[in-house]
Amino acid sequence: MPAYYVHHLDPFLIRFTESWGIRWYGLAYLVAFLVGYWLGRHLSKRGLCDLAPGQVGDFVFGGAFFGVILGGRIGYMIFYNFSGFLADPLVFFRIQEGGMSAHGGILGLALYSLWFARRHRLSWLNLGDSLVVVAPIGLFLGRLANFINGELYGRVTSVPWAVQFPKELYEVPRDMTSRALAEAATINPAWNNIEAVVAASISSPELRNRLAGILNPRHPSQIYEAALEGGLLFATLWILRTRFRLRDGALTAVFFIGYALLRSFGEFFREPDAPLTGALTRGQVLSVGLILLGVGFWVASRKTKLTDPRHG
Repeated sequence: MPAYYVHHLDPFLIRFTESWGIRWYGLAYLVAFLVGYWLGRHLSKRGLCDLAPGQVGDFVFGGAFFGVILGGRIGYMIFYNFSGFLADPLVFFRIQEGGMSAHGGILGLALYSLWFARRHRLSWLNLGDSLVVVAPIGLFLGRLANFINGELYGRVTSVPWAVQFPKELYEVPRDMTSRALAEAATINPAWNNIEAVVAASISSPELRNRLAGILNPRHPSQIYEAALEGGLLFATLWILRTRFRLRDGALTAVFFIGYALLRSFGEFFREPDAPLTGALTRGQVLSVGLILLGVGFWVASRKTKLTDPRHG
């Protein structure tokens, strides 16, 4: 049996207390918004966006809160934890416990950009085209943060680059958790629950060595998704936006369809985090809706003006 990497990255960049500090996940959001602001101003100055450079900051700030954060949280509650929300509505505000939906964030941004465009009398389709160019940056950083957190991991595999994630102990059969607790207790009797074992695995090489014989090797699907939904999609959209003549709305269509297809492909390597619908994961089912939206934007774009980057 090959020796696999046992995940032990700390989700905190800096800890002030045991459970409070600066998290990589929050930092990923902050960097994504800053990069989005910089790229948005670049597109605006080149004449590829109807936003004036001075409006970019307002749009990015509002999109960050109302679109990404609020939309992502609402989407998670609806798509992945609706029963939990009904049982305890206050769980919505406990963001520190995790739970954001990429599909919800995308739809939230779409609605926010529609409101912003109407309020400032801008073309929604043109605004959307500039927005979707930078959106994959957030997806890329968010997936990297998922990997650092050791969450949303992949399916069991035997590929050489597989990773063993201690957080799977929250979901595996009781016999595996019992073995993990028994091994942990021989090192430190205080590690007598799964939360303590997962936390201790970050700093204890001995515990990780014991867990290596218990945990399943899994695809690091977060890295796959970061490369596909983030890197590949961003490169494609950036080239299309800056080098080709496109009608307003066409790039938004490419984003919706491209994200849906890449996300659906990535789901084949990711452990399902919700009940399947037939043979489809929840992410794949939601992606069907995004493809339909993309087709709608493509049809709408046939009647809009052309944006030519060569004249920017």
